[in-house]
Amino acid sequence: MPNKKEKFFISTALPYVNSVPHLGFALEIVQADVLARWHRLQGEDVFFLTGTDENSLKNVLAAKKEKLSVRELVDRNAKKFYALKDALNLSFDDFIRTTQRRHIKGAQNLWMACQKDIYKKNYKGLYCVGCEAFLKEDELENGCCPEHRKKPELIEEENYFFKLSKYQEKIKKLIKDARVEIIPQTRKKEILSFINQGLEDICVSRSSKRAQGWGIDVPQDLSQKMWCWFEALGNYITALGYGKASVTFEEFWQRNENKLHVIGKGVVRFHAVYWIGFLLSAGLSLPNKVFVHGYVTSYGQKMSKSLGNVVDPFELVKKYGTDAVRYFLLREISPFEDGDFTQEKFETRYNSDLAKGLGNLVARIITLGEKSKINPAKAGQKSRLRQGFGGQAKINENGFKIIDETQKKYKVALENFNFNEALGAIWELIGFYDRYINKTRPWEKSEKQLELIENLLSALFNIAQFLQPLLPQTSEKIFSQLGVKPKTIKPLKFRVKKSGVLFPKL
Repeated sequence: MPNKKEKFFISTALPYVNSVPHLGFALEIVQADVLARWHRLQGEDVFFLTGTDENSLKNVLAAKKEKLSVRELVDRNAKKFYALKDALNLSFDDFIRTTQRRHIKGAQNLWMACQKDIYKKNYKGLYCVGCEAFLKEDELENGCCPEHRKKPELIEEENYFFKLSKYQEKIKKLIKDARVEIIPQTRKKEILSFINQGLEDICVSRSSKRAQGWGIDVPQDLSQKMWCWFEALGNYITALGYGKASVTFEEFWQRNENKLHVIGKGVVRFHAVYWIGFLLSAGLSLPNKVFVHGYVTSYGQKMSKSLGNVVDPFELVKKYGTDAVRYFLLREISPFEDGDFTQEKFETRYNSDLAKGLGNLVARIITLGEKSKINPAKAGQKSRLRQGFGGQAKINENGFKIIDETQKKYKVALENFNFNEALGAIWELIGFYDRYINKTRPWEKSEKQLELIENLLSALFNIAQFLQPLLPQTSEKIFSQLGVKPKTIKPLKFRVKKSGVLFPKL
């Protein structure tokens, strides 16, 4: 029997749908898309999940402000988040909405599985609608939530609580021993520091009255709605079929040791502490890694509708193209820290790296290929990576080691979530072959002219392969200009075609 493919589960956090998508979430979902594509190239069976969080109180308030029903608001905005699939060329396998029946049933099953650790009591606390969480007074800055810069609301009511304190030492050990690995280390230290301050039991419901009738009912108590974080975190398993006989859930969650959450720094506590506590209580498998990225700021400030500095990814794509936006997010923004967007930075990257860099190199090589009479089979045999990233690289006939060196740097960078370094390695290769053309002057007739052009065509194929998970449309365009289908042609045969400019100068 053939060996079963290794499973890989990857998810983004679920964005709230109180407003339309902005560039901050685009960063997260593009990073996740790169990783999903990369693992598929390794021959793994990938399940890439994203979706929308639709049961939060902030959605109710946003709908009131717009004089819409909550259903109208969440339906409208969920469509806009789904539309990122085409705008950013995303490859997700499922898009779950927390108002879907499959999620509601699964979330209620999760509640019942955790019921032994859930109890009811009267409570008084400070609630931040932006965070959808209660905050302690010592967490506030000048009386405001440090994340949303607003004063939390004082709430007093009878709610259900989860015994998070019961799992403090287990969660601490799991994180300390990297059984649940938090990346980067700075975020791991922050979470361990938070746990060391002592975990308190957390409120996991709100009154149906305060929820204004919106949300998922607590099983056997219609006076209460589930706290949106309790049920929304469950999307990672409800999308896989948790709560019913599901092979997908068993294969990609329960028996899979390759599960990754891609999230922003503002929600680490929910994923690395609360979610782990719920899973331990329910007796379910745990995620293996939590990769935490920073924020995309705009001219030095966190993006905010109130500040009017939100950047619309759809408008950027419309003006510059999908891969230009993907390139900026992956190259300019640090994988682990905050990164700033300005129009000037974006256009500088576009012109210097895409139009003058990659675009110029492709045009030069394709032009040389069109004017020469290349032996397609001979040129194809020179491709070092023609068997794909999982195969063995072939030794270049002229002894160039640059492709092998690039492949090593690139592989290490992607394995460590350093998307900017992976692209940096590719652009070093682009610079090398620009200099190679200038030095060897392959447009001049010589005994080695055809061999030089064959080397360049082979290099271009390798560059297109490296770009596959990062800039998939650009990769496809280069393959098209080479006239090849890398997944089906063995050995590779080049049939150089004329094609349009990859990235027109601004």
